[in-house]
Amino acid sequence: MSGPERSETRLTVRPASVADVASLVELRLANARAHRALDAGAYRVPPRDAVVRHFAAVLADAAGRDAVLVAETHDRRVVGMVEVLRCADPPDHQILRPEPSAQIHTVVLPDARGLGVGTALVAAAERWARSRGITYLSAGIHHRNADAVRFYRQHGYTDAGLSLGRTVP
Repeated sequence: MSGPERSETRLTVRPASVADVASLVELRLANARAHRALDAGAYRVPPRDAVVRHFAAVLADAAGRDAVLVAETHDRRVVGMVEVLRCADPPDHQILRPEPSAQIHTVVLPDARGLGVGTALVAAAERWARSRGITYLSAGIHHRNADAVRFYRQHGYTDAGLSLGRTVP
């Protein structure tokens, strides 16, 4: 796209529907390939049929526990998505304070980056969360994914702790 076309991109962010499953699957698989390139020891490309089942199940949930929102251009091309997946409260016996929370996962097609797609998706996800009483969103970002770290930081997300792990020998 040339400069003027990029600045004139009109976006609509809306709840995903079953008709969007094919686009959602392609977004998830492209994102998985990019993450596998960052760290093949941590990431994989999931089987297509598993991704189809996931999105079909989330979109069929009449209770709307979680959200999948899509960004589409004026010509109805889906160029991004955001998932908002609620987290369970800690059990009563743990010391963590319960707070309605969710994880946010944003994916934007490479040729649509820099057009405000991610910003529109995050804003819509935050509105959706707020309207359902969710007060905390987290984004699990791989430390090598500098663009994603920068993007979320620009939108007010900060380091929320340290996760340590070990492979059990």
